[in-house]
Amino acid sequence: MKITCFLLAALLLHSSWSKSNIKPEPPGPAPLQGVSFTVKDAATAYNNFNQYFYSTADKLYYANTEKKNIGAIWTQAIYWDMAMNVYKRSNDPADLKRISDIYEGGYNRYDKYNWSNTKEWFIYDDIMWWVISLARAHQLTGNKDYLDFSVSGFKRVWDGAYDPVKGGMFWDFNHSGKNSCINFPTVIAAMTLYKITNDASYLQKAKAVYGWGVNNLFDPVSGRVADNNVNGHKGWSDYTYNQGTFIGAAVMLYKTIGTAAYLDQANLAATYTQKTMSDVNGIMPAEGDWNEQGVLKAIFGQYIMMLINDANQAQFLPWIQKNINTAWGNRDVTRGLTYRNYKVPCVTGVLQSYEASSAVYMMQICPPAK
Repeated sequence: MKITCFLLAALLLHSSWSKSNIKPEPPGPAPLQGVSFTVKDAATAYNNFNQYFYSTADKLYYANTEKKNIGAIWTQAIYWDMAMNVYKRSNDPADLKRISDIYEGGYNRYDKYNWSNTKEWFIYDDIMWWVISLARAHQLTGNKDYLDFSVSGFKRVWDGAYDPVKGGMFWDFNHSGKNSCINFPTVIAAMTLYKITNDASYLQKAKAVYGWGVNNLFDPVSGRVADNNVNGHKGWSDYTYNQGTFIGAAVMLYKTIGTAAYLDQANLAATYTQKTMSDVNGIMPAEGDWNEQGVLKAIFGQYIMMLINDANQAQFLPWIQKNINTAWGNRDVTRGLTYRNYKVPCVTGVLQSYEASSAVYMMQICPPAK
């Protein structure tokens, strides 16, 4: 994909996606009833996802079922996270190999993780998603190369994006605004690297950016996370991944420092997502009218499960299980693929990996209800 296409996608994703142009869902078969996914279903769903989207030649994922183009650079890091979650669940050597394969695919395609290449990397958060994934891959495998690239990527973003005068992280190289998609992932990356290295400077950076984010990208009454802050003006657009990374950042700080306010803020953000952003039945928004938004709930899934598991907030677990069961029940039975809009039958034609990813992702880390 040419850089102009990436830029267009990035602008759509990180600035102000329009919800007014969403096309009606095409008709499909009647949804399955009474579905309760199992561990076996989780494995099946992941295998189906790989069958239709994984490029064995590129060792990365296609943008859609036509298998003509590799998907957006930042979403590959999310799919890599999913591969790690699968291995944690399965402990299968084949799943461990996929982790190293995806790393190799990114290494070959993205200029050997050369963070200074402004053709491959043209917004800071694209780098930061990979920084997080590289750090996690090191935690899981002990591979030092993963850690070295994570550390150098973090430094590249921090040096270019952090505002030492007013605080916070700019999301783009032109410093047009400070978005949640860079600020809270920066906290997550810093806390992950702090856990690995015990370098206190990462903890200090995490606390500083999170503190700025609470003051400039968060509503302490409702738990709503703003999409961006441009020159002091909050852009109030609701996206599940912003809620999710805020939750993850808060939980990681809470687990390290122990201050109850962090946990309170995480719970507030989770409750806003459940009670306000979701429908009356608790089903999360569709997100992703033929663009990369389809992957957002996968990111949310990673961090809501962190809140549930690491901070013992089990009250949110039935809600996540219900969303997964709804999506799995509405899967394309022929291909076994799920859809971004959990409430309707999955489309049977061309399908994006982005919009097929989130329920599969959550199935790998969320325990079944039964």
